Amino acid sequence: MDDVDAVQAQIARNMLTSGDWVTARLDGVLYLEKAPLIYWAMAICYKIFGVHDWSARIPVVVSAIGLAWLTAAFGMWAFGRLAGFYAGLATSTCVGLFLFTRIQIPDVMVAAAMALSMWAFLRTIDYDEPHPQWWAFLFWVSLGTSLLLKSLIGVVFPVAACVVYLLVTRQYRVWKQLRPLTGLLIVIAIAAPWHILATLRNPPYFDLTLHSAPGEYHGFLWFFVMNEQVLRFLNLRYPRDYNTVPRVWFWLFHLIWLFPWSVYFPAVARLSFRPTDRAGKTRLLALCWTGFVLVFFTFSTTQEYYSMPCYPALALLLGSAMAAGGSWVRWGTRVLALILAGCAIAAGTLWFLTRGLATPGDISSALSSNPGAYTLSLGHIEDLNLNSFAYLRAPLLAAAIAFLIGAIGTAFATSRRAFLAAGVMMVLFFQAARMALVVFDPYLSSRPLAEALLRAPEGKLIVDHHYYTFSSVFFYTNRDAWLLNGRFNNLVYGSYAPGAPDIFLNDAQWRELWLGPERFYIVASLPARARLEKLVGADRLNTLAESGGKLILCNQPVQSSRL
Repeated sequence: MDDVDAVQAQIARNMLTSGDWVTARLDGVLYLEKAPLIYWAMAICYKIFGVHDWSARIPVVVSAIGLAWLTAAFGMWAFGRLAGFYAGLATSTCVGLFLFTRIQIPDVMVAAAMALSMWAFLRTIDYDEPHPQWWAFLFWVSLGTSLLLKSLIGVVFPVAACVVYLLVTRQYRVWKQLRPLTGLLIVIAIAAPWHILATLRNPPYFDLTLHSAPGEYHGFLWFFVMNEQVLRFLNLRYPRDYNTVPRVWFWLFHLIWLFPWSVYFPAVARLSFRPTDRAGKTRLLALCWTGFVLVFFTFSTTQEYYSMPCYPALALLLGSAMAAGGSWVRWGTRVLALILAGCAIAAGTLWFLTRGLATPGDISSALSSNPGAYTLSLGHIEDLNLNSFAYLRAPLLAAAIAFLIGAIGTAFATSRRAFLAAGVMMVLFFQAARMALVVFDPYLSSRPLAEALLRAPEGKLIVDHHYYTFSSVFFYTNRDAWLLNGRFNNLVYGSYAPGAPDIFLNDAQWRELWLGPERFYIVASLPARARLEKLVGADRLNTLAESGGKLILCNQPVQSSRL
């Protein structure tokens, strides 16, 4: 578990152990900003398989597999078996799905739910469909489920895409086939109970203020709807614990997220989008679907993974184009061969340049620091430099081999075999990326520190700075802790709720505890040691363990270890 994933995993564990499946908590503090379905799914997996890091990942893994299968099935229904297979291949082997499912976020679940709702919508209004009522039911069930995954966005995206499609095709009355009144009751039956219970258990009930500031608490409903939906869309949310990708890059990054299949986007432009047959209707809906999602975030805050709900739509378009073939597909394959050859040369060159560099300790000692970029999901990429690539020699070599196989396969094979070669290349590349993540584990996770803490004599735990920075310590030790100067970002709002636990310490309070007779441990980053020494003296800071640029200090003598 990284020191981000463990936040979600620990919330699910807290729900399971406390029996409160309504209100999420971190370290006893209310955590009201996210819908609960991903926590429920993880908690159920804990119940069945036990509390493990791997069992926490089951819902996201199953959703990713389900998304690929669903996109393939949708494509087969719309375009035929070959195009459906290519659509599923593009979904399952694109860079974006791999990158954004290694972290515990519900966006892949939202993407799967939206793909299901879009397919159900088309089948409901298809005059040749023998059971439109069941597909209408499935459409509304997916909307209700999406509300519990991503709140209003889970409903706004599919409904808006359908509305735009109906307006473009001038099918103004066909919406009646969706049975909207019955559908609204289905959505309410699925999503309303949790929203009502969360509101009743976390008053005040109603507050329409558009102002958010430190020390203010307006209850669950205000925070979940006004702050997390309205103010976030307007980029006025407090606390502002996120950053935004420039709009142009937000659009252009899809060439990376859908790589290697994005080289076939020009071929999509040559397809027919006339809604005269099933294929044309699906392409047009995919265009409305993608367009609304991207335009919506163009006028709101943007993170790299926010557009994941449009991946299935783009994959359907790509699969349709790849199956249709033609000169644009052939040119796309040639361009892909050149790109892969360049990637193979780049990875091989990095491997060659770093072959003689020393690799003492773990990779954290070689990385640069760019904390201003960490509010983006891929911000740590800016920390890489030539010295850090020395720790990644094996993954670089594996990646170079994968790219070389892809370059040869796409350069000399026919279209169908070239597609398969690209798919095999991506599978091999994902293995290289997994090897790299293993190298990064001490830096991204605090698991080694947690294991050292579990072996150490009993003592009370303090975490320096933010909960998120060391969240895997909480998960792997399953302990609560005091937070030193940690009242900011995600825990600010809940910390001012009535009955919030008194877990936040300032420097003076920490110093008093640290110099007392009880045994305390503090988890901190390496640079923080100098600040702590000024407060209590170097002789009162005994190192228990050090790993990944982080350490555990104790106020009493301990046996030190470097992990």
